[in-house]
Amino acid sequence: MNEAAVLRLCQAVRRIQDSTRERAATGRGPDEADDVAGTFATDGALGFDPFPLLRALHEAGSHAVVIGQVAGIMHGSTELTGDLDLLWDGTPEEAHALRDALTATGCANLPDFERSQAVYQVNGASGDLCTPDLPWGDMDTSPCLARAVSAHHPAGFTIRYTALNDLIRMRRALGRPKDHRRADELDSIPTG
Repeated sequence: MNEAAVLRLCQAVRRIQDSTRERAATGRGPDEADDVAGTFATDGALGFDPFPLLRALHEAGSHAVVIGQVAGIMHGSTELTGDLDLLWDGTPEEAHALRDALTATGCANLPDFERSQAVYQVNGASGDLCTPDLPWGDMDTSPCLARAVSAHHPAGFTIRYTALNDLIRMRRALGRPKDHRRADELDSIPTG
């Protein structure tokens, strides 16, 4: 398990909190992020702390996988974010685990687990819950669930996140300016 990935995420969360401490809310949510700056430029970055939900996912027995820029940060990306996106298999068992984790972290309005993409909000984080049924360019994301890698948090929980090659492919399949830029950055990170 990769503890360096957790350290990178901890450092990024501190940088996000430091960078947004004096920022006033604008009313722009993560769903209004532009294709260049991403969610860091939205109110989603204010108070961003994904760790309570990540811990709750572990405790609920969820097999959801972190995708998006949080996964990028765990692999070494230096760009900051304001949301936590997850890929899950769409099964009733996993929906139950997600429901437990979301409820435990303050989700007031549970998302529709029947949808291929649903928005959630908990204390400290918001984002998308995506299943492999969500069109992702020409990429089939279902194998990403089995190929996910894990990192162990010192507080005793495990975070599953997208493998580097899958994340790069996901970025390129989406094709937005921020995705190309972030894929290029990830391509340049030495793997060792």
